Amino acid sequence: MKVSKRVANNSKIVDRNREYSLEEAISLLQSIEGTKFDETVEAHVNLGVDPRHADQNIRGTVSYPHGTGRQVRVLVLTKSKAEEAKQAGADYVGLEEYIEKIEKGWSDMDVIIATPDVMGQVGKLGRILGPKGLMPNPKTGTVTMDVAAAVTEIKAGRIEIRVDKHGIIHTPVGKKSFPKENLVENVKVLIATLMRMRPAATKGVYLKKLTLTTTMGPGVRVDKSTVTQ
Repeated sequence: MKVSKRVANNSKIVDRNREYSLEEAISLLQSIEGTKFDETVEAHVNLGVDPRHADQNIRGTVSYPHGTGRQVRVLVLTKSKAEEAKQAGADYVGLEEYIEKIEKGWSDMDVIIATPDVMGQVGKLGRILGPKGLMPNPKTGTVTMDVAAAVTEIKAGRIEIRVDKHGIIHTPVGKKSFPKENLVENVKVLIATLMRMRPAATKGVYLKKLTLTTTMGPGVRVDKSTVTQ
């Protein structure tokens, strides 16, 4: 398999068998040759959970102190809190017209918030929104009457995290152009959040492996002890 010169050079820089300290890993990712766009820094966290069991199927939110660097488009489905949602900075606010648009294939949003009083109408979108991870859910704070706070937090950097079927969390933690200390703090907040989410039913090692990467870069393994201190 033929790879580009950039990929080949970057692969030589990263020792795949070594675990770097968190600060070393981020410095390394920021130093390797990148692309023409500002790449996202991603965290991939292997957890000692079995998602087949409901009590180990981790799902929740994390609020990064420095955001993700991404412009998040928020749709609020509501009748009673429309004005509050608009004032808080929601990109789209309404109900019937947006339900109809979604049913016809519209998906120009990243997060959907709904008030509890309209979930009877929103529920019929489950077959469309569920597979995309967009269905409003009380566990992730996207079914709420306090839509202003929810919109503000999401715009500021609160995102949903959810374990996949292999027990791995995949999530952005910022942009490559962020100051190193900001990325360090975001990663530590992510790990601290996951530690608080540890299910009582888990046995053995919970935080098994942490790997950081950029959108087009190699993966860098991180020494877990440098993240949980």
